[in-house]
Amino acid sequence: MSKQPRVVAELGRPETPEETAARKAEFSKTYRASQTFRNLIAALIITLAVVAIIVFGVPRGQPATEHQVDLPGIAADVESTMERPVLVPELDDFWRVNAAELQGGATVVWDITLAPADEDERGFIRVAQAFDADASWAPQVLDGTAATDTVQIGGLEWDVYSMRGKSENNVDYAIGTQAGDDYILLYGSRSADSTAELAESLIPQIRTISEAP
Repeated sequence: MSKQPRVVAELGRPETPEETAARKAEFSKTYRASQTFRNLIAALIITLAVVAIIVFGVPRGQPATEHQVDLPGIAADVESTMERPVLVPELDDFWRVNAAELQGGATVVWDITLAPADEDERGFIRVAQAFDADASWAPQVLDGTAATDTVQIGGLEWDVYSMRGKSENNVDYAIGTQAGDDYILLYGSRSADSTAELAESLIPQIRTISEAP
């Protein structure tokens, strides 16, 4: 016995083959559309989850701590090596030490680079103690510039080197004085007043170096 076609309530009669095909096609279209929407929502949820993992789950690197130069410790090593006293600037809150090292060469130099601790302040000053040297050494680090004047600071006479616009190393001004067998040179891009103020703070140590045997 053959199966009778299903009567569709809306039609009140069995579907024709064309109507059946159309109904199935419409159902497939609707199903595919719903699946596409679900897939889009699922992809969005997955994307947000990945972003959340990246933002909250990945460990944050800690900000790099500023390198601290152990000026007293390095200076002590230099004193032991050179067997004589060396300059150790006693810094206030204005200055920070960027570098401190013993430089070799024809003339051995104890070199300290200072810069303002406040980033809004510009410039630097290098404090150099050239061992067994005199004023003739200074032009070697000042692009050949010789002293143009002298100035009294802390009861000592200092040679003045003015190089604004002449130096290739951003050095605008320098002052130097003899300390026993050594020559002390302060040079950089700070003003004459700022350089003189730093020199004033070094006077007791310069006198100690001058009086050392």
